[in-house]
Amino acid sequence: MSSTPPPPSLPCDTVYVVDDDASVRDSLSLMLSLRGFATATFGNAEDFLATARPEWRGCVLADIRMPGMSGLDLLDEVRRRFPGLAVVVVTAHGDVAAARRAFLGDAADFVEKPFDSGHILAAIANASARLAAQAGRQPRVPRGRLPGEVLTERERQVLELLMQGLHNRQIASQLGISPRTVEVHKARVMEKLGVSSMVELVRLHDGPAG
Repeated sequence: MSSTPPPPSLPCDTVYVVDDDASVRDSLSLMLSLRGFATATFGNAEDFLATARPEWRGCVLADIRMPGMSGLDLLDEVRRRFPGLAVVVVTAHGDVAAARRAFLGDAADFVEKPFDSGHILAAIANASARLAAQAGRQPRVPRGRLPGEVLTERERQVLELLMQGLHNRQIASQLGISPRTVEVHKARVMEKLGVSSMVELVRLHDGPAG
């Protein structure tokens, strides 16, 4: 752990940075502090869990790949033990499988490195909105249905195989088409659904249902 843990009574705008890279911890802590957030940094998930208390409230920024417990395993533990905390998963190795597990594990958001301050602040805003809704005992707004009616049958097939974590060549083999055609269908799916990345596509497809 790289900083003194905060006292038990915590404001809702506390952000806990859990990352084994000291430079990432320091840069995030500085950026967030300059924007008025209270911060605490931890070099691994085990240190965070050993320090955290049930009454803590705030946002956890957790890197996926760390020595020992991963950020996704930390997400599971936080969900089970700390209802006042929301988790934003951060990774330099984002893929469909990791994004799906993060959202199915009820992560507030999923951010890929390299990121800028805007990405992090937007993710923290999502986490804060979730905590505010929980504090007010307001039900989450259910996500809308995936607008599959705008997709062709082939585009729906490509989408479902993408969500299974298959790559273009694997999808092409299953559907009997070329990898280039798969790429074209994938681009059309993303355009029609108004997303610009696989993370956004996973969020739309697999986001919490409420």
